Amino acid sequence: MVKLKNSFQKSTVRYLVYHDREDKAWYAVGLELNIVRAGDSALEALLYLFEAIEGYIESARELKIENVLNQKPIETYETMWDEFMTNQTKESVNRTKEIYTRGELSLSSA
Repeated sequence: MVKLKNSFQKSTVRYLVYHDREDKAWYAVGLELNIVRAGDSALEALLYLFEAIEGYIESARELKIENVLNQKPIETYETMWDEFMTNQTKESVNRTKEIYTRGELSLSSA
């Protein structure tokens, strides 16, 4: 049996908030859940993301489907995370997407 990183008892999700200069919108992304929310500001996008994550976890618990907490992140966002964490943002990404913040959210209390 494969051991999952996230479970209902203990789990975290990495998140990014960025501004897309091409469409002039703010986005917040929950990497392990592949949830993306947009807003008029960084704070609004992040709030929408946290609300979506809460609903997602609640539904997964009700349905007793734990494996949905361990999705493979969309490659574009995984790359953005890795480059931001190593401070090696590529020029092509840097021109169109400006990362505002990033972090990890404990889902155990969500």
